Amino acid sequence: MSEISERYRRLSDQFAARIAAVPDDRWSSPSPCEEWTARDVVRHVVDTQGMFLGLVNREIGPLPDVDDDAAAAWDAARARVQAELDDPDRANAEFDGYFGRSTLAQAIDRFVNFDLVVHGWDLARATGQDDRIPDEDIQRVMATADSLSETLRGSGVCGPAIEVPDTVDDQTKLLAYLGRKS
Repeated sequence: MSEISERYRRLSDQFAARIAAVPDDRWSSPSPCEEWTARDVVRHVVDTQGMFLGLVNREIGPLPDVDDDAAAAWDAARARVQAELDDPDRANAEFDGYFGRSTLAQAIDRFVNFDLVVHGWDLARATGQDDRIPDEDIQRVMATADSLSETLRGSGVCGPAIEVPDTVDDQTKLLAYLGRKS
Protein backbone atom coordinates (compact mmCIF):
# COMPACT_ATOMS: atom_id res chain seq x y z
CA MET A 1 0.00 0.00 0.00
CA SER A 2 1.33 3.41 -0.92
CA GLU A 3 1.78 6.38 1.37
CA ILE A 4 -1.09 8.14 -0.42
CA SER A 5 -3.34 5.11 -0.03
CA GLU A 6 -2.52 4.91 3.67
CA ARG A 7 -3.14 8.64 4.14
CA TYR A 8 -6.48 8.44 2.34
CA ARG A 9 -7.49 5.46 4.50
CA ARG A 10 -6.59 7.32 7.70
CA LEU A 11 -8.34 10.52 6.68
CA SER A 12 -11.42 8.76 5.32
CA ASP A 13 -11.65 6.76 8.57
CA GLN A 14 -11.51 10.03 10.53
CA PHE A 15 -14.23 11.51 8.34
CA ALA A 16 -16.35 8.38 8.83
CA ALA A 17 -15.93 8.67 12.60
CA ARG A 18 -17.11 12.28 12.46
CA ILE A 19 -20.14 11.27 10.40
CA ALA A 20 -20.95 8.52 12.91
CA ALA A 21 -20.74 11.01 15.78
CA VAL A 22 -23.22 13.51 14.30
CA PRO A 23 -26.22 13.74 16.63
CA ASP A 24 -29.50 13.10 14.78
CA ASP A 25 -30.69 16.64 15.44
CA ARG A 26 -27.53 18.30 14.05
CA TRP A 27 -27.61 17.27 10.38
CA SER A 28 -29.30 20.52 9.40
CA SER A 29 -26.94 22.67 11.49
CA PRO A 30 -25.13 25.38 9.52
CA SER A 31 -21.52 24.63 8.68
CA PRO A 32 -18.60 27.04 8.31
CA CYS A 33 -19.12 26.61 4.54
CA GLU A 34 -21.49 29.42 3.67
CA GLU A 35 -25.03 28.21 2.96
CA TRP A 36 -24.16 24.55 3.66
CA THR A 37 -25.53 22.37 6.43
CA ALA A 38 -23.62 19.50 8.03
CA ARG A 39 -25.38 17.13 5.61
CA ASP A 40 -24.37 19.33 2.65
CA VAL A 41 -20.73 19.04 3.70
CA VAL A 42 -20.97 15.25 3.63
CA ARG A 43 -22.81 15.33 0.28
CA HIS A 44 -20.03 17.49 -1.19
CA VAL A 45 -17.30 15.15 0.05
CA VAL A 46 -19.16 12.09 -1.25
CA ASP A 47 -19.73 13.72 -4.65
CA THR A 48 -16.07 14.76 -4.89
CA GLN A 49 -14.96 11.13 -4.76
CA GLY A 50 -16.83 10.40 -7.98
CA MET A 51 -15.62 13.59 -9.62
CA PHE A 52 -12.00 12.55 -9.11
CA LEU A 53 -12.57 9.03 -10.41
CA GLY A 54 -14.07 10.68 -13.49
CA LEU A 55 -10.73 12.34 -14.21
CA VAL A 56 -9.46 8.93 -15.30
CA ASN A 57 -12.74 7.87 -16.93
CA ARG A 58 -13.94 5.76 -14.03
CA GLU A 59 -17.31 5.92 -12.37
CA ILE A 60 -18.11 5.61 -8.72
CA GLY A 61 -21.35 3.82 -9.52
CA PRO A 62 -24.57 3.95 -7.54
CA LEU A 63 -24.31 5.04 -3.92
CA PRO A 64 -26.75 5.23 -1.03
CA ASP A 65 -28.40 8.63 -0.77
CA VAL A 66 -26.72 11.01 1.70
CA ASP A 67 -30.18 12.17 2.84
CA ASP A 68 -31.18 8.62 3.74
CA ASP A 69 -27.92 7.40 5.25
CA ALA A 70 -24.91 9.70 5.18
CA ALA A 71 -22.63 7.09 6.76
CA ALA A 72 -23.55 4.42 4.20
CA ALA A 73 -23.08 6.88 1.33
CA TRP A 74 -19.64 7.85 2.62
CA ASP A 75 -18.61 4.25 3.29
CA ALA A 76 -19.56 3.19 -0.24
CA ALA A 77 -17.81 6.15 -1.90
CA ARG A 78 -14.62 5.82 0.08
CA ALA A 79 -14.45 2.06 -0.44
CA ARG A 80 -14.45 2.60 -4.21
CA VAL A 81 -11.72 5.24 -4.05
CA GLN A 82 -9.67 3.15 -1.62
CA ALA A 83 -9.83 0.19 -4.01
CA GLU A 84 -8.43 2.41 -6.78
CA LEU A 85 -5.61 3.65 -4.55
CA ASP A 86 -4.76 0.14 -3.36
CA ASP A 87 -4.19 -1.01 -6.97
CA PRO A 88 -0.93 0.60 -8.16
CA ASP A 89 -1.87 0.39 -11.84
CA ARG A 90 -5.21 2.08 -11.27
CA ALA A 91 -3.79 4.62 -8.80
CA ASN A 92 -1.11 5.64 -11.30
CA ALA A 93 -3.52 6.23 -14.18
CA GLU A 94 -2.59 9.57 -15.74
CA PHE A 95 -4.72 12.45 -16.94
CA ASP A 96 -4.24 16.04 -18.07
CA GLY A 97 -5.86 18.39 -15.62
CA TYR A 98 -6.03 22.03 -14.66
CA PHE A 99 -2.58 21.81 -13.04
CA GLY A 100 -0.99 19.73 -15.81
CA ARG A 101 -0.26 16.02 -16.08
CA SER A 102 -1.05 14.08 -12.92
CA THR A 103 -2.03 10.66 -11.66
CA LEU A 104 -5.22 9.71 -9.90
CA ALA A 105 -3.28 9.09 -6.68
CA GLN A 106 -1.52 12.47 -6.84
CA ALA A 107 -4.80 14.28 -7.48
CA ILE A 108 -6.53 12.49 -4.62
CA ASP A 109 -3.68 13.29 -2.29
CA ARG A 110 -3.54 16.94 -3.27
CA PHE A 111 -7.25 17.72 -3.37
CA VAL A 112 -9.38 14.96 -1.85
CA ASN A 113 -7.16 14.47 1.18
CA PHE A 114 -7.10 18.26 1.58
CA ASP A 115 -10.93 18.21 1.51
CA LEU A 116 -11.12 15.42 4.07
CA VAL A 117 -9.12 17.45 6.56
CA VAL A 118 -10.81 20.80 5.95
CA HIS A 119 -14.36 19.49 5.56
CA GLY A 120 -13.78 17.14 8.48
CA TRP A 121 -13.20 20.27 10.55
CA ASP A 122 -16.29 21.88 8.99
CA LEU A 123 -18.43 18.87 9.90
CA ALA A 124 -17.04 18.70 13.43
CA ARG A 125 -17.59 22.41 13.95
CA ALA A 126 -21.16 22.27 12.60
CA THR A 127 -22.11 19.36 14.84
CA GLY A 128 -20.39 20.24 18.10
CA GLN A 129 -17.61 17.65 17.90
CA ASP A 130 -13.94 17.90 18.77
CA ASP A 131 -12.57 19.86 15.82
CA ARG A 132 -8.85 19.53 16.41
CA ILE A 133 -6.75 18.76 13.35
CA PRO A 134 -3.58 16.67 13.85
CA ASP A 135 -0.37 18.68 13.43
CA GLU A 136 0.86 16.55 10.52
CA ASP A 137 -2.36 17.30 8.63
CA ILE A 138 -2.19 21.00 9.42
CA GLN A 139 1.30 21.21 7.92
CA ARG A 140 0.40 19.19 4.82
CA VAL A 141 -2.83 21.12 4.16
CA MET A 142 -1.04 24.43 4.63
CA ALA A 143 1.64 23.40 2.14
CA THR A 144 -1.08 22.44 -0.35
CA ALA A 145 -2.97 25.68 0.27
CA ASP A 146 0.23 27.67 -0.26
CA SER A 147 0.89 25.85 -3.54
CA LEU A 148 -2.65 26.52 -4.76
CA SER A 149 -2.51 30.13 -3.61
CA GLU A 150 -5.15 32.31 -5.24
CA THR A 151 -6.62 29.36 -7.17
CA LEU A 152 -8.38 28.49 -3.91
CA ARG A 153 -10.08 31.85 -3.79
CA GLY A 154 -10.59 32.44 -7.49
CA SER A 155 -12.64 29.30 -7.92
CA GLY A 156 -14.70 29.96 -4.80
CA VAL A 157 -13.25 26.99 -2.94
CA CYS A 158 -12.24 29.18 0.00
CA GLY A 159 -13.15 32.65 1.11
CA PRO A 160 -10.71 35.50 1.61
CA ALA A 161 -8.03 34.96 4.21
CA ILE A 162 -8.86 36.29 7.66
CA GLU A 163 -6.23 38.26 9.54
CA VAL A 164 -5.18 36.67 12.84
CA PRO A 165 -2.39 37.54 15.26
CA ASP A 166 0.92 35.72 14.81
CA THR A 167 0.50 34.34 18.32
CA VAL A 168 -2.42 32.02 17.44
CA ASP A 169 -1.86 28.27 17.02
CA ASP A 170 -1.15 26.66 13.64
CA GLN A 171 -4.67 25.28 13.27
CA THR A 172 -6.18 28.76 13.70
CA LYS A 173 -3.65 30.17 11.19
CA LEU A 174 -4.55 27.48 8.66
CA LEU A 175 -8.29 27.95 9.05
CA ALA A 176 -7.94 31.74 8.82
CA TYR A 177 -5.86 31.36 5.65
CA LEU A 178 -8.72 29.27 4.22
CA GLY A 179 -11.26 31.92 5.19
CA ARG A 180 -12.66 30.09 8.19
CA LYS A 181 -13.16 31.41 11.70
CA SER A 182 -12.21 28.98 14.43
